[in-house]
Amino acid sequence: VTNGGKTTLAEKLKKMLPNCDIISQDDFFKPESEVETDERGFKLYDELNALYMDDMVKSIHNWMKSPASSGVVTEGMQNTTGNLKNTEDVYILIVEGFLLYNYEPLNELWNRRYFLTLPYEECKRRRSTRVYQPADTPGYFDGHVWPMYLKYKNELEENSSNVVYLDGTKSQEELLSCVYSDIMQELKKLRE
Repeated sequence: VTNGGKTTLAEKLKKMLPNCDIISQDDFFKPESEVETDERGFKLYDELNALYMDDMVKSIHNWMKSPASSGVVTEGMQNTTGNLKNTEDVYILIVEGFLLYNYEPLNELWNRRYFLTLPYEECKRRRSTRVYQPADTPGYFDGHVWPMYLKYKNELEENSSNVVYLDGTKSQEELLSCVYSDIMQELKKLRE
């Protein structure tokens, strides 16, 4: 969901996890001139066609081929637990974005999937505090953003399994703790 805390969560996890890097879907938006406009004049940014998804997949595959040379460094990582031994050769890529699980070529890549949710009123309130380029036009949230979120969320619920739904109204610390614990369990399995 827009303004659900995806980027904040990803950045906090990166600081806590060994050999961790982030690829953000926001870095793959097409220029405004290439984004379709509907009959109401709304730019259709909340659709897969507004993104260079093939480029994103290539970036992920390139990272996977050579994560050690991706520029990931562990210096400065917060030592939040003492049980990170034997993870020097484990690399973690966090891919964050709003339409990741609705793009089939990506679905074979995920080890873990998290989906942040927000109720309508909270999402609209948070969205109204952000400044976008180009700026949201009047009615854009209700006319495009929220309906597209519901559409893609419904598709996800119908077509995907192994998705952990996270309540975006919970504190950042609570969300971080939940996801971090899950990832640490996965790292523990890799060491066994």
